[in-house]
Amino acid sequence: MTSAPTRPVDLYPTRGPKEELIGRKDPVVWSEPGTAGPFWARELEEYDRDGFLTVDELVAPHEVDELRAELDRLVTDPAVRADERAIVEPSSQEIRSVFEVHRISEVFARLAEDPRLVGRARQILGSDVYVHQSRVNVKPGFGASGFYWHSDFETWHAEDGLPRMRTVSVSIALTPNHTTNGSLMIMPGSHRTFLGCAGETPRDNYKKSLQMQDAGTPSDEALTTFAEACGIRHFTGPAGSATWFDCNALHGSGDNITPYPRSNVFLVFNSVENRPEAPFAAPVPRPSFIAARP
Repeated sequence: MTSAPTRPVDLYPTRGPKEELIGRKDPVVWSEPGTAGPFWARELEEYDRDGFLTVDELVAPHEVDELRAELDRLVTDPAVRADERAIVEPSSQEIRSVFEVHRISEVFARLAEDPRLVGRARQILGSDVYVHQSRVNVKPGFGASGFYWHSDFETWHAEDGLPRMRTVSVSIALTPNHTTNGSLMIMPGSHRTFLGCAGETPRDNYKKSLQMQDAGTPSDEALTTFAEACGIRHFTGPAGSATWFDCNALHGSGDNITPYPRSNVFLVFNSVENRPEAPFAAPVPRPSFIAARP
């Protein structure tokens, strides 16, 4: 008689009756020191310490032009807007995000396979990788809403079943990112502590959380504690610059009430040795266009 597979131990419990601080149990950089790759050793040391790293001009200007043109095509295509992969702003009904862009666009598919990105992801995660999630985030001027403070890993663990912190994100600017137009903010060093959030996960929570997050949101008290201990770093830069950040880094962005749009392409690379299990704190997994299950 064959026994049922053993459920992995939950190293990072969340969505319980109260918030809980848990020390990180996983490496930040998984590859052995001296492993060859696009990052310099000092860059990996900075990433390990802070939980993020900015690479200037990762994408050349002519490539940015092609990516921007493809972004404009996607957000103006009625078929894309009608697809469940397109998320709209609750107030303006303008497109806020388009998910799984590496599956619906040859331009973004080439970017997701680019050695400049894949090589860096492999170097950080110490293994081969696959795309767990891709999307373009669009913040047009005059009122586009932000993304509240959160740890991506908290959601990916609770709702997608990723067992370990062996996932890295890269956000590539397709427009200039200013402090005033809703640029990314991260708390340096916050990736070293997991914040298990309070509350339960509603069924099909993604339908609401992709517009405005509720479940998995840290309390004001917890955010204040982290901000006082870690500080807050703003990420600005020209189009083509990229920010790599750890899956557990607390981050967010404000509204864009300026006339200047802010658009980024966001790719999440997960280790092939960290494949998703059943969700750790949700009734069912999120759809594959949000969280790939290879």
